[in-house]
Amino acid sequence: MKVAYVFSTSGHTASYKLGKMILPQLEEGRHGVEVVGMFFFDDNTYVLRAGDPLGERLGKVAAAQGMLLMMCDQCALERQLATGEAGNATPSGTVAGVTVGCFPDLYAALAGNMPDQVITL
Repeated sequence: MKVAYVFSTSGHTASYKLGKMILPQLEEGRHGVEVVGMFFFDDNTYVLRAGDPLGERLGKVAAAQGMLLMMCDQCALERQLATGEAGNATPSGTVAGVTVGCFPDLYAALAGNMPDQVITL
């Protein structure tokens, strides 16, 4: 089964649930499903900053497993993690391989590797 995660809940959702639960399982090859993508909203985007230990680990796993890492363009712009404007933004100061966009961009990016389920945390 293929899944995609959407990190939308404010607070420490990405750092705690991703960092303490999901990422260790992915690193150890015991998550149980193929994760095809992760989409980050609000302050959860900070996990993807260059130099962030969690983000760097996630970037390595994503590259090795062919996983999409995408931030909401407006959220990234507000947090200086992207340059440009909504609808035409480029990641800046993030771990390698991160993209930015909105839902249509997410759908297009996952079209070739569509998840069976989307899980929102």
